[in-house]
Amino acid sequence: MFQSKKATVYVVLAGIFITNAIVAELIGGKLIDVGPAVMSIGILPWPVVFVTTDLINEYFGEKGVRKLSVITACLIAYTFIVLFFAMQIPSSEVSTISTLQFDAVFGQSQLIIVGSITAFLVSQLIDVSIFHFFKRRTGERKIWLRSTGSTVISQLFDSFIVLGIAFWLPGIMDTKTFFLSAMTGYSVKLAIAVLMTPMIYLGHNIIEKYIAKDGK
Repeated sequence: MFQSKKATVYVVLAGIFITNAIVAELIGGKLIDVGPAVMSIGILPWPVVFVTTDLINEYFGEKGVRKLSVITACLIAYTFIVLFFAMQIPSSEVSTISTLQFDAVFGQSQLIIVGSITAFLVSQLIDVSIFHFFKRRTGERKIWLRSTGSTVISQLFDSFIVLGIAFWLPGIMDTKTFFLSAMTGYSVKLAIAVLMTPMIYLGHNIIEKYIAKDGK
């Protein structure tokens, strides 16, 4: 079906990337307590997004990541459009999920949607730029530097943008809570990025062996 094993790798990585990005958006409205701060539970799928972003960066370059990021942002927007129309249709009396319950789970405010999509696009574009900045200077060496370094910087923007648009601008969070929550979320993402570094090397090893069998 695909012309090469490398094309198959791109499709698989893209599928994993898109799925986890959309799942993160769907569950992102739930906030959890992390010490004195709050954090979105949407962070759960992001370790997988980190890994797939770096692998796509490595094998398919800036264009591959930029194109996939734009497509994913459009699909996230499409998901929320479908949910919007789904919420306009009342539940049947025999439904185990009431209209109120459905709307409470999926009825995120417009600012949360705008904030999450904006943060996603900005952080992905920053990530790919920094990743290739390091790669141009290190070549094929120091995978950990370009992978972790790009995540460290891009996720700082992501953490502040999404909370800023969704909660700080409309006055839901005061400035102190906003900074505390943004830094808490960023710290968790930073820790995850460091812990996921071995998975980047494992992914490289698996893909290299798979592509090598292709001879293309």
